[in-house]
Parts: sequence; structure tokens; C-alpha cells
Amino acid sequence: MTYNPHDRYFKKAKEEGFAARSVFKLEEIDKKHKIFKPGQIVLDLGASPGSWSQFSSQKIGSAGRVLGVDLSPVNVKLGNAVFIQADLRDLNLEEIFNLHGFRPPFDLVLSDMAPKTTGIRMTDQARSMELCELALDVARRFLKKDGHFVCKLFHSDEFAKLRDEIKKSFAKCEVVKPESTRKISKEIFLVGISKK
Repeated sequence: MTYNPHDRYFKKAKEEGFAARSVFKLEEIDKKHKIFKPGQIVLDLGASPGSWSQFSSQKIGSAGRVLGVDLSPVNVKLGNAVFIQADLRDLNLEEIFNLHGFRPPFDLVLSDMAPKTTGIRMTDQARSMELCELALDVARRFLKKDGHFVCKLFHSDEFAKLRDEIKKSFAKCEVVKPESTRKISKEIFLVGISKK
């Protein structure tokens, strides 16, 4: 199976006006676990290029709001979303929430954050794990009771450790490898359902 950057999911995303094919991963997670509801407040970590925020925006409707954070700019325009270009590690999140009129807790914390890959598997996996731990920390601080958490991880031996950490704070932790994930990809998604 050769790598095809313009596969059917890439084409489908373009046809449907989404910024990236990754939208279908979130759509599949939502179909399985029903994490979205109208009127929710969503924190989207690693938001660029914006497809997860676009999907969230549609699902939560005009009564909901999305706050997206990424090192890279997000160029999609959404009436119910605000985007911050910054390193999550450098932000005082409470300040950002206040500045943009967000009142935590959030209903959903999503993280599609990924490290800049080096091609060195162990390094990339370790950096991916760090980003997941960072996202989980944000979810523990700012997610409401019964809220949900989604994060992307480059699969590694540390996977069970992260799953167990998520289970400490959520009623259950589901593992999803969406259909739309490229076959060669090592990424999986962990879904924390119903924060304790």
C-alpha cells in the first residue's frame, strides 16, 4: 500500500470545505461516542489547520463556542470560534479565557496536538506523550464534571500508562483508531468519557 497524500479522505475534505482530512477522525469518534451536543463550549488544542474546530462549530451550533490554540495560524473563519496562535506551555490559560469571554469549565477538551517529527521513532513518541500529558492536565483543570476529552497519541510502550492516567479522571477511556487514519500511521486516539 503506497502512501497517497491525496487519498479519498483528502478529496472528501476538500469537497466538503474542511481544512484537512483529520476532520473525519473526529467525526468517527463522535459517531461512536456521541461527545458533541448543541451549545457546548469546546477547547481545541492543536487546532491548526482548523478542521476539528470546523466540525466542532457545526456540531455545537451558534449557541456554542470554540477556543482553538496552536503554534501555527488557523485561517478558517467561524462565527462561534476564537483562535490563539501561541505555545500552550507559555500561556496563562485563565487570562486567555477572560480576555476572550470564555467561562470554564469546558464541555469538551480536544487535542490533535502532534510534535514536529524528527523521524526518530522513540523521540517522536516521547514528544507525543508529553503533549498528551499536557492536554490531560488542561482537561483535569478546565473540563466540567461529565465532560469528555480526546487526545491523539503516537502509539508506543507508554500507551498503557497514559490510558491508566485518563482512567483516573474519567469514568472510562476508549481507544479509537479511526478508519480515516492512514494505514502507515502510528497515531491512535484516547477518549476520556465523563470526567469524574
